[in-house]
Amino acid sequence: MQTQTLQQRNTISLQGSSLIVTEFFQYAIQCILYQRGVYPSESFDKKKHYGLGLWVTNDDGLGTYLKTITEQMMVWTDQGSLRQMVLVITEAETQEVLERWTFDIDTNKEVLAGGPLPDKPDSEIKGEIMAIMRQICASVSFLPLLETRCTIDILVYTDSKEAVPEEWEDSDAKNIADAEVVTLRGFSTKVHSVKTLVAFKQSEDVL
Repeated sequence: MQTQTLQQRNTISLQGSSLIVTEFFQYAIQCILYQRGVYPSESFDKKKHYGLGLWVTNDDGLGTYLKTITEQMMVWTDQGSLRQMVLVITEAETQEVLERWTFDIDTNKEVLAGGPLPDKPDSEIKGEIMAIMRQICASVSFLPLLETRCTIDILVYTDSKEAVPEEWEDSDAKNIADAEVVTLRGFSTKVHSVKTLVAFKQSEDVL
């Protein structure tokens, strides 16, 4: 007798996909900040999510900052106007950009136009996100050690024609000259696709 396994599929709405994407950004940013030592380790608590033990901030100021940003990104993602989110790590004293984590977002135009909703198993989406988070955790193996106090900026690129909220301001791209670039994994909900890469200033020891 032949045995078949049924994989539960999930219809993905625009709003549901936006929630998945912005939740991923929130966890990914915190994971990067912890792994790169931008904030003290005691500013984070371990929480299980995506089947992994991830570090989330217990710092009220950082938590409020990230909540404000991800809530607005949720609005833009729902509109299909969010194109890119960039986490920039800068040396505090010199303002030199040391790392630039880029997340490119592509939105299914058929869904935006009111077309049929795609479906994809939750387990597949979760598995793809788990793979990215594991790569972020492993990034300490190839990224130079951050030995000085650092600050962060979060840049967002959109196609939105609506007014930008007052707490947001224009910024330059904060690129890194002659950067090393490593492409990481991506994931797709079939409504949104996210691609990830990190650019960094190479350590002078290997120049």
